[in-house]
Amino acid sequence: MSSTNGSGSPPERGGTGGAYRDFDWDGVDRTGQAEAFDAIGDRYDEAFPHKEGQVAGGRWLAEQLPPGSHVLDLGCGTGLPTARQLVEAGHRVTGIDLSPEMVKLAREHVPEGDFRRMDIADVEKQGLGPFDGVAAFFSLLMLPRVEIPFALRMLHQQTREGAPLALSMVEADVDDFTLPFLGNTIRVSGYLRDELRRIVQDTGFEIVGEDAYAYAPASTDVPPEIQLFLQCRRRS
Repeated sequence: MSSTNGSGSPPERGGTGGAYRDFDWDGVDRTGQAEAFDAIGDRYDEAFPHKEGQVAGGRWLAEQLPPGSHVLDLGCGTGLPTARQLVEAGHRVTGIDLSPEMVKLAREHVPEGDFRRMDIADVEKQGLGPFDGVAAFFSLLMLPRVEIPFALRMLHQQTREGAPLALSMVEADVDDFTLPFLGNTIRVSGYLRDELRRIVQDTGFEIVGEDAYAYAPASTDVPPEIQLFLQCRRRS
């Protein structure tokens, strides 16, 4: 998932309100994130063909809610597998991503969903919520560390009390780190698992389950990684 306004700049400062009201955009540079995923397109699914952790997380999320629930797929990518899982379970999905190519692919793969080109920080301003649940698979890792608590607080504000949140990150002690990725360059952030747990809990979520997977992508230019999957629930 990439998170710029399409021109490489963050959303207009001071224009988001809510959880992002006091966020300082100085020093935040997202240039190239959306463009990289535009160039990658369907190769993303080819490079990551085995998504056992994400499939399990999506299944857990779908099972927490009655049919017809409104779910946010934050950083929806191609729509596979998560948006497709949620729709097939009878839920209404709104997916956002800042890569126009990813949004296009998601609409093709999951025509029942509502997919929009949008920044994470603009979810509040656009009034998309409240949501009954959220999937955030590998989307927050595209943000600098300083922004991740703001994004989590936004999700807290945009979900109903007790709403489930399925969250995944790559376990790594990095902040806005430049990484070669499928012939392009992206910047990623990560945490060691104890710190990730603390940040999630400090922003208003209870962790009710956790899984970790050692993952080796099919592409040789993407290094092996440890993927962390948290099953969370919004506290009041």
